[in-house]
Parts: sequence; C-alpha cells; structure tokens
Amino acid sequence: MTDGRAAPTLTARQPKAVHSALTVLEAVARLGAGASAHEISRELGLPRATAYRLLNILVQDEYLVRTPDLAGFALGAKVVQLAAVAAPPARLTSAARGVVADTRAALRGGIHVVFFVDGRVTVVDADPDFPLSDAVRLVREPERFAIGRLLLLERGVADPAAARDFAELGATRQLGELAPAYGCVAVPILDGAGRFAGALGFSGSRHRADDPTDVLTVLRPAAARLGPLVV
Repeated sequence: MTDGRAAPTLTARQPKAVHSALTVLEAVARLGAGASAHEISRELGLPRATAYRLLNILVQDEYLVRTPDLAGFALGAKVVQLAAVAAPPARLTSAARGVVADTRAALRGGIHVVFFVDGRVTVVDADPDFPLSDAVRLVREPERFAIGRLLLLERGVADPAAARDFAELGATRQLGELAPAYGCVAVPILDGAGRFAGALGFSGSRHRADDPTDVLTVLRPAAARLGPLVV
C-alpha cells in the first residue's frame, strides 16, 4: 500500500552533486582539520563558488564543522558516526587499562582517554563513573573541551588561550564554559615522533582546573606511561 504520494525521483544533476559533496568530504579528510575553502577548491579543481556552496550545505547538515577561527573546516559528527559503524572501536591493551585504572584511583573525577584519528577525536575509554558531558559535542565542537583543544593545537588552529596554557602547563584547560562549577584538563599522549596521538583528560570541579597542579602531577606521568602502550 502507498499513501498516494509520488516517490522521490533523482534529476540528472543530483547524482553529480552527491558525488561532488562526497569528494569535498574526502578532501577535508585528506587535508586535515583546518583546511580552508580555497585549499579544498584547489585540491579538487572546483570553482570557488561551487566549493563554498557545497561546504555550507555540508556544515548545515553536520557532515562538516567550522574551526574556531572560522577560517577552515573539519569533519563533523555525522561523518564520525558513520566511521564508528564501519570500523571496529579502538581498544586499550590490558597494560594501558591498568595505567588508566591507577590514574582513576589517584584522582577523584572523570579520567578519559581519546585518540586523534584522521583529524578527529575518537573516544577510547570514557570514565564510567564520571561520564563525558557530551561525547557528540566533543567531536562537533572540540574547541569547547580541553581534550579537543589539544587536537586543534596539534593542527595549528587552537585559540591563543589554549596555546598559552600549553606553553605554561604542558596541558590545555576548559574553565566552566559548559557548566560553571566544572572544568577539565588534558595532556597529550605522544607517539614515537613526539606528535599528539591522543590525550588523557580530567574533568571535575572548576577549582581543580583553575589550579591544576595536583591534577597534572598525576596526569603527566600517566600519559607518559600510556604512550608506548597505545601507539
């Protein structure tokens, strides 16, 4: 049975438009977070007006997001959700899980492990007792989270405050922006070449992020122990 309405049909132009949108997504994945419209246009040989139109549609539909400085683009939540379905979830080794367990025992608050994969945040081990406030938003708006700011810092698109925090503390922070009483701190997990392979994050009371000395005393060595176990 049908409700009497005609089934949607494809026009001759629509398959080409879909293909163009997919090539834009592929270009952003290839160029990395922060790719500008000009870079994407040049990479694909598209007219700039066409590239802008496709980029705006993909942002509206949450397949792409704008970087904090509004100068570039990164893969959005919907792409991450599709990738999560297609690929098996990343898992920590038993040795790495032991390090995380020790860290959680030493710090009361949320302890989370993420990897940075293809220019996006992949949550590997979120604290079950102190869950992430919004895992989807972390992917869509990484600039609002200490963990996400490390990713943007690695990509060269972090805001000045994040860069200053990292220069002074070796960590990034979020101070009451999502909830006034809470904050978070994150330190990088480094690969063998010294690049940010992921992050170890803490979330808890705002005052512990305002003065993260005690938190960092635990997080820094834990991240150093995790590096050889996860990359």
